[in-house]
Amino acid sequence: MERVPITKEGYEKLKSELLRLQRDERPAVIKAIEEARGHGDITENAEFEAAKEKQALIEGRIQELTSRLAQCEIIEPSNHDNGKVMFGSTVMMEDLQTNDVTKYKLVGPFEADVQAGTISVASPLGRALIGKEEGDEVKVQTPKGVRLFEILEVQ
Repeated sequence: MERVPITKEGYEKLKSELLRLQRDERPAVIKAIEEARGHGDITENAEFEAAKEKQALIEGRIQELTSRLAQCEIIEPSNHDNGKVMFGSTVMMEDLQTNDVTKYKLVGPFEADVQAGTISVASPLGRALIGKEEGDEVKVQTPKGVRLFEILEVQ
């Protein structure tokens, strides 16, 4: 099984979601199914169908999280300030075509969320940034074509 890098915070977040589903959501949906069964004929019981559908979603997510957690390898970001982009680094960069400045933290694929300012080290941009330094230009193939970025700061 291929190991997937993750920060300690990302691992704890996945683990917390799994525990919440197992302790809270699963028992609640089982109770809802039992109550719906108590209303009689389940063949035309909308409450029963909705509860069974929710149960399937919860069980699917539990399986997904269990599998992901088994694949994870917690990587502690290095405290070495060598100025190079690595796992756990926060990078401020400028898109040289649009002059837009963005800031991303490089994390594992299971915790990446562009809206939250995190990108996966396995993404095309993440792979292109690894090992680069402040002032370096980075060329990345994106769905919109080749983009050119300048690294402004590495934290």
